[in-house]
Amino acid sequence: MTMTETNPAELNGVDRSTLFATLDAVKQAPEAAKFQFRNHNRWVSGTHSQSTIEDFFGVGDERAHQRTFVFDADHPAVLVGQDNGPTPVEFVLHALASCLTAGLANIAAARKVTLTEVRSTISGDIDLNGIFGLQDVRNGYQGIKVEFTIRGDASPEVLASLVEQSKARSAVYDIITNTVPVELSIDAG
Repeated sequence: MTMTETNPAELNGVDRSTLFATLDAVKQAPEAAKFQFRNHNRWVSGTHSQSTIEDFFGVGDERAHQRTFVFDADHPAVLVGQDNGPTPVEFVLHALASCLTAGLANIAAARKVTLTEVRSTISGDIDLNGIFGLQDVRNGYQGIKVEFTIRGDASPEVLASLVEQSKARSAVYDIITNTVPVELSIDAG
């Protein structure tokens, strides 16, 4: 992806003034950094479900996105689905790629590095024997590989350090690589 700048306060599509103002505001009021994101999901049929993302809590108040986002998830026909959307595990790869890329753009803008190209390919290896209960193997990914291509007006070492810093600050990378407590409640009738 190639970036062109029209606003001098903007770099890589990031409003640097807003970025630094947000950082300063959180330093002054750390409780403003507490967010709760939500996903509302409903089963459609078979392995097809649909998620709606519209509301969240942040900066001390209930909020809504500027528009509602709707995502379908399904399995391909070979896995008994109708292929109405990506599989849930593919959404995890999308989330990781998006989080690392967004962080990279912010960090580059903060460090005054102009990006000209950022691409990634993320692949995850999974053994369905675990999901099917046929073997004692992990149900989820056994490994994830992230390959970045990054170009900009800095040395290869600086560009690589941007990716490393994005990895260090990525919420999704943290979720995937560390145990996160998940509370499940059931209303069955």
